[in-house]
Amino acid sequence: MKFLALKWLILTAAITIAAYLLEGIHVDGFLSAFLTAAILGMLNTFFKPILVLLTLPINILTLGLFTFVINALMLMMASGVISGFRVESFWAAVLGSLIISIVSWVLSALIREDGTRCRTTTIELTHKGDDRWE
Repeated sequence: MKFLALKWLILTAAITIAAYLLEGIHVDGFLSAFLTAAILGMLNTFFKPILVLLTLPINILTLGLFTFVINALMLMMASGVISGFRVESFWAAVLGSLIISIVSWVLSALIREDGTRCRTTTIELTHKGDDRWE
């Protein structure tokens, strides 16, 4: 449950960043971004798999880039449901979906499934002669 809430906040941050970077996407406040993230999560859970399956041939032909068009459609659908979230054009939605995907991916990569921050481990090796390292 903690991981789901964390993913929800990550998506909220990604939507806010996309609205900040693009003039075609507007968010009225944190609550609007938070609700938009919830709606996007539900749309991506229930409708996106169906759309991906229906558009599989074109998705294969475009090497998966058509997924951004599907994500843009999800973003435009969310803007129709949430009054404090607006997407002005299809191309703003495409760029917004690209930014949201990248930001969500980067932020999610920093967090493990148990909700803790990922830490890198360092292995120190010493040269023991010839081609041996320990």
